[in-house]
Amino acid sequence: MSLMVCNVHFTQQPEKVVYVSNALMKVLNLSGKKSIHLRFGKVSTPATMKPIKKSGKHLYLTSGLRNTIRIPKSGNVHILNAQTDEVQIGPLIGVLSDAAVRTLTSPFGSRTEFIKSLLREGNKKGYFFAFAPRDINWQDDTVLGFFLNESGGWSRKTVPLPDVIYNRLPSRRAETGSTIATLRERFIKRKIPFFNWSFFNKSDVYELLKDDEEANQFVPESIMGPSSEKMKEMLDKHKFVYYKPTAGSLGNGIYRLTHHPKKGYFARYRAKGSNVLLRFSNFNSLMRMLQARHGRSLRNYVIQQGIRLIEIDHCPIDFRFHMHKNGNNEWVVVGIGAKKAGKGSVTTHIKNGGQLLTPEQALNKSFGLRANEVLERAKEISISLAESIEKNYPHLLGELGFDIGIDEDEQVWMFEANAKPGRSIFKHPSLRKEGRASLIHIIDHCMYLSKFRRGES
Repeated sequence: MSLMVCNVHFTQQPEKVVYVSNALMKVLNLSGKKSIHLRFGKVSTPATMKPIKKSGKHLYLTSGLRNTIRIPKSGNVHILNAQTDEVQIGPLIGVLSDAAVRTLTSPFGSRTEFIKSLLREGNKKGYFFAFAPRDINWQDDTVLGFFLNESGGWSRKTVPLPDVIYNRLPSRRAETGSTIATLRERFIKRKIPFFNWSFFNKSDVYELLKDDEEANQFVPESIMGPSSEKMKEMLDKHKFVYYKPTAGSLGNGIYRLTHHPKKGYFARYRAKGSNVLLRFSNFNSLMRMLQARHGRSLRNYVIQQGIRLIEIDHCPIDFRFHMHKNGNNEWVVVGIGAKKAGKGSVTTHIKNGGQLLTPEQALNKSFGLRANEVLERAKEISISLAESIEKNYPHLLGELGFDIGIDEDEQVWMFEANAKPGRSIFKHPSLRKEGRASLIHIIDHCMYLSKFRRGES
């Protein structure tokens, strides 16, 4: 297998001919051949090959070839020959997303700027584009993609189905239903690597790790769809618990429940933009309130052991660990943000009054000179947890977000894992470098999955 960068040019001849410079023919071991198969994305076509005398590595495609394989632009690109009779140009990488309202300037809603940044960085290594499910034409296996033009705006171009797909569908609602299920199965049938498969529910992660003793020591005791008897048992055992919807996000619908033997039961939650604290004289009154507010949907709740986290100014601190697969298919920690809960808030989410800090700011307050040692151990545990989840998960993963807590005894706890984590931590001025590193890791993992990588054998 040979992988290199060459300069692709376009010519106007209608026939299917590819002109190859002598230097390129030599490194691709094509000398003496009369024809090859030229591949771009998931389309491959036979082409007559003719050598040309030109210094450097150059490939000239006639309009007949270009119209068949639909290469969107000329210039320096990667070229790969994994087989002696096939030369592949690329890689062609698709970013899958969508928006309820699609405009010319913002086709992917609030994710548009992130996708632009990803494409801008990715185009240095391949052909990166974005698309929504509605942009696929399954009749001829093509996509009407959104490409960045030189001025930073969007241009629409039809290309073959890509070599790799990075899934950033924006919500659980957007990726549920038979249409998306069929779409994913079609990608698998065509052997197109597709990551990340879907959002996790909280129950998914606990189920994946339930038989993994190594990982389970870092997961608080959690029970899906608990009965009222089991909830009371958990409260008596742990004194406080978190009660949260399995498919929730951004802290919506979460309760912190506390039992003080002499004072009664307390429920802390957020409603209509404000923090609420209610006291109940007995457990049954607490349960009646929860059932009145949520009814049958309580069957989709999980109860989780409360952990006494480290605090600043009596406000709990937790951490978002943003994990990526790198170009060698290994898990690494790319960014860490510390989140300080707002006064009286049940969660550390920024929109609920939380404050974003660097991990050093958060840990130095609690552990002083030991802060770096505690952080390094948390990183090692996060990598181990990512490996455990991936080992037990049936689909491709390339990115994870962990909500991590550390207690005063330096014990590390993983509360949640997100398969398509948000990027709010990278808004902190001290984490902008990590934000760019996150983009590069996504791109490098796409390159790995496409096989357009150095060292491939």
